[in-house]
Amino acid sequence: MNAVTRIVTPNRLAVTLAACLSMAAAHAAPMAKADYDAQKDRIAAEYKSEKAACDAQSGNAKDICVAQAKGKENVARATLDHERSGKPADAQKVAKARADADYEVAKEKCDDQAGNAKDVCVKEAKAAHVKGTADAKAQKEVTKARAEATEEKNDAAYKVAAEKCDAMSGNAKDSCISNAKARFGKN
Repeated sequence: MNAVTRIVTPNRLAVTLAACLSMAAAHAAPMAKADYDAQKDRIAAEYKSEKAACDAQSGNAKDICVAQAKGKENVARATLDHERSGKPADAQKVAKARADADYEVAKEKCDDQAGNAKDVCVKEAKAAHVKGTADAKAQKEVTKARAEATEEKNDAAYKVAAEKCDAMSGNAKDSCISNAKARFGKN
């Protein structure tokens, strides 16, 4: 196995997106600014600590350590932003941050090699990055398509319910239409 396949697993993006989406569902209420700021400070402190630990190393090992610390910080910040907003666009930013972090670490690991082996390693790292970025974009399109499909299904179900109400008259019809509007989110 080469360095890139150890870093980027096939299901890593799917797991990351699923985790992000489940976090969004768990956080129905927006994160308070104080909590957000505290988490940002915690992330910055962790990065500073991890970067300081890298100072004990030298050469390319230090470069790899710093790239890992920076990547972890970027992913944590993107995740925090997603937790705060819950927006699908922020979930894609998490996936992109992860792909970028994996790419930077993989490139640094390639520096330990020479000649054609290094060239192949860099190309594999770039290919994995392109795949991760493309998967994040594809997930964005899937999320958009699902939202549109849900809206279309909801509209169709509302039309069926409203049509059933047309068989009624008076207060019963008004009540039926009001219930259908409430159930399907129509104003």
